[in-house]
Amino acid sequence: MLLFNPISTSFTLKPTAHHHNHHRNLAVFSQIQPIPIPITTTNLSISDESLRTKGFNLHRTITNLNLDHLNSVFVAVGFPRRDTEKIQIALENTDSLLWIEYEKTKRPVAFARATGDGVFNAIIWDVVVDPNFQGIGLGKAVIERLVTELLRKGITNIALYSEPRVLGFYRPLGFVADPDGIRGMVYSRRKNKK
Repeated sequence: MLLFNPISTSFTLKPTAHHHNHHRNLAVFSQIQPIPIPITTTNLSISDESLRTKGFNLHRTITNLNLDHLNSVFVAVGFPRRDTEKIQIALENTDSLLWIEYEKTKRPVAFARATGDGVFNAIIWDVVVDPNFQGIGLGKAVIERLVTELLRKGITNIALYSEPRVLGFYRPLGFVADPDGIRGMVYSRRKNKK
């Protein structure tokens, strides 16, 4: 399980934690008690303006998001191809989302979203960066902005589902795994082997 770590981020937070597992995915999450220090865009590793000058546009709604193109990014990073009608429904039931469009192609190249109860809890899902655009800070850009948005809403429990092989990406963003040995469970339809 990953928790927000105030030592490695610009955010000043007091963490407590819970944990969940989802099939092969590791639930990464934290309960965050905000300390009254304003979170500003100066805490971001790359500014919106810098993204624009590099040819990227940041979006916070599904307007102009081509779901077939988004699905292609999902597939390119190893997610199964999804029914675009179901993606549409999922996005309509998403509380916060961010996606980055490459200006030259008008295609999404980075994406993340969060669902939750809008008050206490949120889970970050579907964090993807097109492999052709990895390593230039776009994943970090969407996660920083999504976490900042959730904190501004006062949400104090943030979970993040991630493949174990990319946990190292989230640690510098302030998440830590399995604090205090806390583990969670998720429902699985597989029969227990006895």
